Amino acid sequence: MSAIRGARERARIEVTAAIKDEARKQLAAEGAAKLSLRAVARELGMASSALYRYFPSRDDLLTALIVDAYDAVGEAAERAHRAAGSPGAPATGLTRWVAVACAVRDWALAHPHEYALIYGSPVPGYSAPQDTVGPAARVGMVLIAIVEEARRDEGLALPPLPDELRPEAERIAADVSPGLAPAVAAPIVAAWSQLFGLISFEVFGQFNGVVEAREVFFRHAVTELARTVGLLGRRG
Repeated sequence: MSAIRGARERARIEVTAAIKDEARKQLAAEGAAKLSLRAVARELGMASSALYRYFPSRDDLLTALIVDAYDAVGEAAERAHRAAGSPGAPATGLTRWVAVACAVRDWALAHPHEYALIYGSPVPGYSAPQDTVGPAARVGMVLIAIVEEARRDEGLALPPLPDELRPEAERIAADVSPGLAPAVAAPIVAAWSQLFGLISFEVFGQFNGVVEAREVFFRHAVTELARTVGLLGRRG
C-alpha cells in the first residue's frame, strides 16, 4: 500500500467516525426520525455533497449507526460471557447468564439513545437492510451459547414442550441455530425478549415510581428467566 493511499484511507476512517459521532449527538438531541445529513454536514463544516460521498442517504447513515449499536451491545455480552467466573469459582450457566444480562443492561443505561435506536420505536420511513441481521443476533447467540454449554456440562431442567408449540419451536430452532433442540429454542427466544423488555422499561422510564432498587430487581428477574431456560436445575 502506498503512503498516499494509506493516508487517504486513514482520513476516510477519521471523517466517517466524525460523521457518526455528530449523528449520535443528533440522535440524543432530536431523535432518529429527525436525523438530517444536511444538519450533520453543517455542524462538521462540510458541504452536503462531500458528506454524501461517505453516506449516500440518511438511511445509509442510520444503518451504520444501527450496526455499530448492535455490535457494541453484542461485544459487551460476549465480553461478559468470556469473563464470567474465576479460577477459584468456575462459572456456571446461571452465573454466565446473569453476568451477560447485567452487561447488556449496563450498556443500555450508559448509551440510552443508541439503545433507543435499536430497541425503541421504528424510525418512520426506514427499513433495516439485511446488513443489520447478524449484528442484531449477537446477544441472542450468546444466550444460546450459555444454555448449550450448560446442557452439555450441567444438564438442563426444562418442562416438556407442549405439542401445540412443537411445530413453531422446531421452525425457530432451524432458523436461529440449526442443531438447537426445539425444547430449548422456544424458552430462549421468550427469555431473550423478556430480558430486553426489562431493560426497555428501565431505559424508557416505565419503572419510574414503581421500582426503586432496580439492580436488585433486575438480578432477581433475570435469575427467574434463567429458570425458564433450565439453568437452575439438573437432570437426574
